[in-house]
Amino acid sequence: MNRTLVLVSALGAGLMTAAGMAQTPAAPAPTTAAPAPQPAAEAAPAPPQAIPAKIALVAFEQCVLATNEGQRAIQDIQTKYKPKKDQIDTLSTEVDSLKKQLQSAPATLTDAERTTKLKTIDTKEKQLNREAEDAQTAYNAELQEVYGKIAPKVSATLKKYVADNGFTILLDVSSQQSNVMWIGPNIDVTQAVVTAYNTSSGIAAPPPSAPSAPAPAARPRPTTTTPPKPTAPKQ
Repeated sequence: MNRTLVLVSALGAGLMTAAGMAQTPAAPAPTTAAPAPQPAAEAAPAPPQAIPAKIALVAFEQCVLATNEGQRAIQDIQTKYKPKKDQIDTLSTEVDSLKKQLQSAPATLTDAERTTKLKTIDTKEKQLNREAEDAQTAYNAELQEVYGKIAPKVSATLKKYVADNGFTILLDVSSQQSNVMWIGPNIDVTQAVVTAYNTSSGIAAPPPSAPSAPAPAARPRPTTTTPPKPTAPKQ
């Protein structure tokens, strides 16, 4: 009897284990992952299109100084340096006069007197050259400063003008080393830009200055010169 109960219990336990195993859901079969979607190919950039060229030439440095604002500034600088220029001209005349006196000196002039006159001429000539160079340097520095203030504003007017008038290329021919050998009609826009800038700035033209007497030749002195381009971007 006991053996029968043990056997029945063992069989029952086995059936229960088997039933539990049968009720456990089977592991799902592995599935193949779907391929990731490929990004759409980027559209190729459109090739550049050839367009008819319309070229504009400008003498930019002259353009800046030819404006009413530039002319007024130059006139103010010339007025400021006129006393110094007159002083240099007077000293130059004195040096030339001393040289002529020495050249026409009588043969009786002693070596000591000739040496004294030569020393006086040399001293005054060095003074003349030093003062002329200093004045020229200061004059050009003020002219450069004025140019640097006006140039960016003229550059903005220039860019607007060429854009509004359909130009595709702009060349600066201020330099004497420019490769441009010929300019056709309606290509040089310098005067047109000067006029446009004068209109937009509202600055009137300066009053005409009285003509000055011709200066003695062969002496450096303050003159109206075109300053070099500013280092800052101009166009």
